[in-house]
Amino acid sequence: MSALTVEPVPDQGQDQDWDDLVRIWEETDAPKGCRVEIIEEIVTVSPPPSKDHHTTAALLQRRLYTVIPEDWGIYQTLGLSLPGRGGIYIPDLVVVDRATASGPGLTVPAEEARLVVEITSRANANHDRVSKVNGYARAGVELFLLLDPRHSGHPTATLYGEPEGGTYRVLETVEYGRKLTLPEPFGLVLDTSVFPVS
Repeated sequence: MSALTVEPVPDQGQDQDWDDLVRIWEETDAPKGCRVEIIEEIVTVSPPPSKDHHTTAALLQRRLYTVIPEDWGIYQTLGLSLPGRGGIYIPDLVVVDRATASGPGLTVPAEEARLVVEITSRANANHDRVSKVNGYARAGVELFLLLDPRHSGHPTATLYGEPEGGTYRVLETVEYGRKLTLPEPFGLVLDTSVFPVS
């Protein structure tokens, strides 16, 4: 993974700093399949995910489509903007109202997400486990599911929710092989044994 640090622009307001950061993100030229994000005001480029990573996302997406309302969508490369955290995250999956995800632009406000899913990979595990947990909580994302096949010793699935004061409550953590329940409005029991471990 490579990173480009963005220095604040002197003598300009916070809005100008954010606009400059977004412009740099939009203009970053990355190899095909790579993911470009802004994490804590640093533009990062991650390599394409593994086949197991894609399989996990596809399996979860298939299950989610059985329980979401018709006017919601599940997106794999939709940018979520977090200006207060100096970030634009590209989650592995995000569930959001289709009307919010429609129209011009490359991002939607992170607080509009009903569920965000991150699947750790070698290149981004620490961002997913720390920076993004904090960022999503501060943005007020209702539910954040962290699938961590690289967790030391035992692959885990952790569901965060009830964001308050920029902090999540851990709603449930299970080792792969056990079931995890996504609460309403999903009402979905996930069997994590179907997710590959690489």
